[in-house]
Amino acid sequence: MDLLNTLVDKGLRRELPTREEALAVLATSDDDLLDVVAAAGKVRRHWFGRRVKLNYLVNLKSGLCPEDCSYCSQRLGSDTGILKYTWLKPDEASKAAAAGLAGGAKRVCLVASGRGPTDRDIDRVAGTIKAIKDQNEGVEVCACLGLLSDGQAERLREAGADAYNHNLNTSESTYGDITTTHTYADRVDTVTKAHAAGLSACSGLIAGMGESDEDLVDVVFSLRELDPDSVPVNFLIPVEGTPLAKEWHLTPQRCLRILAMVRFVCPDIEVRIAGGREVHLRTQQPLALNLANSIFLGDYLTTEGQAGQADLEMIADAGFEVEGTDQVTLPEHRVTVGGSCGSHESAGCGSHDGAGCGSHEAGGVCGTAAVAAEPRTDLVAVRRRGAGTDLAPNA
Repeated sequence: MDLLNTLVDKGLRRELPTREEALAVLATSDDDLLDVVAAAGKVRRHWFGRRVKLNYLVNLKSGLCPEDCSYCSQRLGSDTGILKYTWLKPDEASKAAAAGLAGGAKRVCLVASGRGPTDRDIDRVAGTIKAIKDQNEGVEVCACLGLLSDGQAERLREAGADAYNHNLNTSESTYGDITTTHTYADRVDTVTKAHAAGLSACSGLIAGMGESDEDLVDVVFSLRELDPDSVPVNFLIPVEGTPLAKEWHLTPQRCLRILAMVRFVCPDIEVRIAGGREVHLRTQQPLALNLANSIFLGDYLTTEGQAGQADLEMIADAGFEVEGTDQVTLPEHRVTVGGSCGSHESAGCGSHDGAGCGSHEAGGVCGTAAVAAEPRTDLVAVRRRGAGTDLAPNA
């Protein structure tokens, strides 16, 4: 296909596709899907080889959020049956992180529900970052605490945080349809604050909330303009008790097209498959590794993920390798001197599972995708182990 040849050439040059080209990727047929994956895979391998970065989530504070994000199992008034607990102590969080790091994770993502942190919360997280870094040389720590106030990003950087996550989630034009307690502009402001403080910015999206192809392209183009170093792509996990619990319209083929489009728009960025891969990609997860170079290991914030050992076997069986702590994730041109996880330079491209932060938990009506025969509600399970419990984590 001429389209795919053009997109590969642009991806190798870090050139932005046109909106029409990005939309055309989402509109490709299932008959052409393997060609789409192969083309985007060339771009992925050019910039990242066959490495897969593993990330591990630690939910520092679960539930009881005052925000009303429709996709979120921790939202205001939620009746989802998730684990609810207040702040983990630094030693508890460090113990939870250690399980993921032992499983091969390179980055620990510290997430807390809520609108945004207080100054006291920043102190708490600073203590947790120190505890984790004191015990694990070379680990990357990403904080995901919601909307940041002036000066807080700088304090996190001083405390040893390497990155900050805050997802845009969806297009600006439809943002008000999923959240009313804060705005799209609020989210952009927080990503900008993280950049300005010298943190590696992480910002992504949630697919499957009823958005159109145009919405998906809008948010990915907005992400490229913001220039984060990593872009988590979440696929809505429809958790019972949330407003989007009945949104079951994603297919594995649709998810692969979305990941391919993100890769073409953000060729040299860490594209991470975040929440929902087990639910919506299912047996096509190994194929998706040809598009994304990063995943979350084990469970998410409030729902269970694939067994950690199964993740490692999947990566090996698909012919990929886990990225080591001694390897720099991003291409050299995106890494500042002394940076291990990379930080943005100028222009380029840049889990949802509860707080609308790094991962996701919360599929939707999407474009021209075929509708799945039956909702796979059996694949959604509330997390009952790991952080906030006495049971061993999945890592």
